[in-house]
Amino acid sequence: MPPADAHPDTGTGPAPQAGTGTEDTLDLQLSEELLALFADGAPRPATPGPPPPVRPATLPQAPGAGAELRPGGAGLLDGPAQWRPVTTPAGVFQLVPVRPRRDVAAISRWMNDPAVAAFWELAGPESVTAAHLRSQLDGDGRSVPCLGVLDGTPMSYWEIYRADLDPLARHYPARPHDTGIHLLIGGVSDRGRGVGTTLLRAVADLVLDNRPRCARVVAEPDLRNTPSVSAFLSAGFRFSAEVELPDKRAALMIRDRAHRALL
Repeated sequence: MPPADAHPDTGTGPAPQAGTGTEDTLDLQLSEELLALFADGAPRPATPGPPPPVRPATLPQAPGAGAELRPGGAGLLDGPAQWRPVTTPAGVFQLVPVRPRRDVAAISRWMNDPAVAAFWELAGPESVTAAHLRSQLDGDGRSVPCLGVLDGTPMSYWEIYRADLDPLARHYPARPHDTGIHLLIGGVSDRGRGVGTTLLRAVADLVLDNRPRCARVVAEPDLRNTPSVSAFLSAGFRFSAEVELPDKRAALMIRDRAHRALL
C-alpha cells in the first residue's frame, strides 16, 4: 500500500515503506476486464465523446497515470488532472498531477527533511523519489501522485488512490470506490498552523465532488501519531477502527459523503 498519511501540521510523514518489503499499492494484479468494471460501473458507448476542454492551470498539466490515458474514460480515479482549483481559508488550492522532470527535485528535497524521512523512508538521491513516483505513473491508474499548489506555490505532496483496489482493502471492510489520500506538507513554514487540516478537508471535498461513485474517503495514519489523527478529525473524518497493517498499527479514518455537511 502507499505510505501512510503524513501528519499535516507537524511535518511527520507516512509510516516506513521503501526498502521494507511491505505491500505496495501496485501489488494487486487485476485483469483489464476487472479494471474496466471498477473504473466505469457501466458499459462505455461505442463511440467516445469529444475530449474535455483544456482548462488553465497554475502549473503545466501533466497526463494522468496509465488509466487516465485510455480513450473514452477518466480512469480509475475520475481524472484528478481535471479537478478545478478551490478556495480555502488558507488560499486558492489545486491538485496538479506530478510531472517527474519538473517536480522530482522539490519532492526529493521534502523527502530528505529528517522529520519526513523518518516516516516515508524515501531520503537519498533524487533517483529514489523518482522511482517511487514512476511506480505509480507507469501503473494502471489506481494511484495518482500530485503536487498541492497553494496560491501558485507548490507546497505539498499528495497521493490519491483507490483504497478498494489497494492491499489496504485486505485489512478493513472496503466498499467499491473507496478513495484513499496521503499527505506530506513540504515547507516547514506551512506546518503547525492548521494548514494541513484545511487542505485535508479541501482534498476530501474534491474527491467527493469529482467522484460521484465514491461514498467514503479513507486514510490510515499511524495510531501513535496523535497530532495526525487529530488533524483528520478536525477535517471531518471519523475514527473508524484500529487496523494492523504490515508496517504499523493504524487508525482507520473515514470521511463519509452522507455525513459531509455535519462534520
